[in-house]
Amino acid sequence: MTAQFLQLTYISTRHPQMADSEIERILAASRYNNPRNEITGFLLFNGRRFLQHIEGPTAKVEATFARIGLDPRHRALVVLGRKENQPRVFGRWAMAFEQVTPTAAARSETLVQQVERMVAGIDPHVANHFLGYARLTTQKAA
Repeated sequence: MTAQFLQLTYISTRHPQMADSEIERILAASRYNNPRNEITGFLLFNGRRFLQHIEGPTAKVEATFARIGLDPRHRALVVLGRKENQPRVFGRWAMAFEQVTPTAAARSETLVQQVERMVAGIDPHVANHFLGYARLTTQKAA
């Protein structure tokens, strides 16, 4: 039986020559395309790495992930989790986003607490990816 719904969590590394302005372009494109493709998700970015969870109809998630894999702004994509036929985790967001910056690192407690609220009540495996990433990133930036 083919999966009808897919959740995919991955991490990737920013291409070193990618301009900072590209982050806004990635986010804008996601927020425009994802609702049309019935995709929801969450993206954390720390200036060097992207951690993203995308979910929706299997074929559309696979196509989106394939485009991400071909995007020269990303490299070293690693799938951290893949679940089929599970309920949406981030159903309210076309693409929730948090960028960890020096200012955000200065408020690391607030960032971790914000991520905790965003992932409260979701699949613990998915939540742990984002909480661990938020904690590690804010510790390194501090």
